Amino acid sequence: MDFTECVKFANENPVTYIATADGDQPRVRAFAMWFADSTGFYYHTGTPKSVYGQLVKNPNVELCFYAPGTDGAGKMMRVSGKIEFLEDTALMERLYQDRPWVRDLLAAAPKDGKLAMFRIAHGEAYFWTMEYNMREAQIPRVKF
Repeated sequence: MDFTECVKFANENPVTYIATADGDQPRVRAFAMWFADSTGFYYHTGTPKSVYGQLVKNPNVELCFYAPGTDGAGKMMRVSGKIEFLEDTALMERLYQDRPWVRDLLAAAPKDGKLAMFRIAHGEAYFWTMEYNMREAQIPRVKF
């Protein structure tokens, strides 16, 4: 297994559950991943949102991508890493082209609200299936 398999799985199953920390309280929510490539997993959020504050305070996250299967359990890819906030004009323009509705969200945001782009560029990923149930420590990992 290599990172290209992780990128492929993420792009085919872009709904991601992202776990953050709010003090000692874990928080998880679904995100629609923007895209994944050889440089990482890309997302965006608004600065007025509580998730943004959680990411600023503690950039360590865990992602979970899920593909349903015929066995009832499906297949998950779990990714742990540290987010990096991105300030890149060309990337922002790409975001507006890929997701024009983001501009409408910004227009409705509070005056100090901005868009924050981030990625997970380094970390560890692994795939879970029922084959590895009760043997999670034995699952092969991909460092990226």
